[in-house]
Amino acid sequence: MADRDLRILLADDQLLFAETLNTLLNNYAEDIVVVGIAENGEKAVIMTRELKPDIVLMDARMPTMDGVEAVRLIKNEFPEIKIIMLSTYHEDMLVRSSLMAGASGYLLKDISPTELITAIRALNGGIMQISPEIVKQLIQNEYNPTDQMVDMDLHDFAKNKQFEWVNTLTKRERELFILIATGYDNEEIAQKMKLNLQTVMNMVSTICSKLGVKGRFEIIRMANKRRT
Repeated sequence: MADRDLRILLADDQLLFAETLNTLLNNYAEDIVVVGIAENGEKAVIMTRELKPDIVLMDARMPTMDGVEAVRLIKNEFPEIKIIMLSTYHEDMLVRSSLMAGASGYLLKDISPTELITAIRALNGGIMQISPEIVKQLIQNEYNPTDQMVDMDLHDFAKNKQFEWVNTLTKRERELFILIATGYDNEEIAQKMKLNLQTVMNMVSTICSKLGVKGRFEIIRMANKRRT
């Protein structure tokens, strides 16, 4: 195994899913190696201590000990280890509990293999990973975005010294910022702004760099401060 390989621990009580994921990652990602499979949260904690993985892909709901509690224990003992929740469940409380426990991402199990591999690599680079559906749900459950919110200019917002960072963004970047903040995913943004998808992805990266944030979820948090 090369030094560059990312060591992944899988934690899922559905053995067939875990074994399939194991095969997928080992066969289709040369820089990723699965070091073990845990059938519940308690086993995940034990195996983390033994194997010291770089990233844990953790199911949210498992017998013996659920994923949220396992995340809490692992992060308390090994804060440097990153954890992605990989679940079929997307209830607000479960998502929030996972993130508060220390998870660095929350992805739904219907994610494509390519997207999952990309997410693992991005997380290793420090970018939080949350399914766009989850982001949209979290935002829409806090408030209902309106066309006025989506189309607004951030000029008045930037007058507040607390939000002077807005002035670092171009007009188009401000428009994209608002769309992210109201739960639009990249494809929806591309359609609304009449841009190609790669351009949108590049602009999102530029915005993150300018604002010093690690992903769209932190952009959403930043935007939400305007309402406090």
